[in-house]
Amino acid sequence: MRLFVSVDFDGLGDEVGEVQDLLADADGLRFTDPDQAHVTLKFLGDTDESMLPELSAELERAVADSGVEPFEATFGGLGVFPHLDYISVVWLGVREGSDPLVRLHEKIEERTTALGFDPEDHEFTPHVTLARMDHAGGKELVQDVVENRDPHVGTMTIEEVRLTESTLTSDGPEYSTVERFELKTDS
Repeated sequence: MRLFVSVDFDGLGDEVGEVQDLLADADGLRFTDPDQAHVTLKFLGDTDESMLPELSAELERAVADSGVEPFEATFGGLGVFPHLDYISVVWLGVREGSDPLVRLHEKIEERTTALGFDPEDHEFTPHVTLARMDHAGGKELVQDVVENRDPHVGTMTIEEVRLTESTLTSDGPEYSTVERFELKTDS
């Protein structure tokens, strides 16, 4: 199973698609499915199905240990990885609500690396991947949009973290939720 841990964008697919439309004429971009938009908290990769019970228990603990309660997150603005001179990913940013996402990531990272998953090799930046750049044909258009447009996608309440399976198909990845971990209100 190819797995990742995420916060999903339920209900904002149309808005994500509108932002992708700003980049539609950029040659070399491969767009993600806006209806599958999400913030990846941890990419786990190929995982033996026999690990699921232990992995689920550790993710449950990580979400609880984070102390993150349901919260509002606002999404907007654009960026790229690794930088504007060499673009591999175009992303949508998190304007408000990034601190709880970082706390969730840190606890999930701690628990999953203890299970033997590879640690991240870069600093975590909460984002939603909009497109991957396969070649630099449309680089100038992407640079222009990222530098001069500031789209606002919307605000949503984050109430859960999901363990998601990614199945690679000829039409791109298809995601299915394996398990949900609710953010609990301290009371």
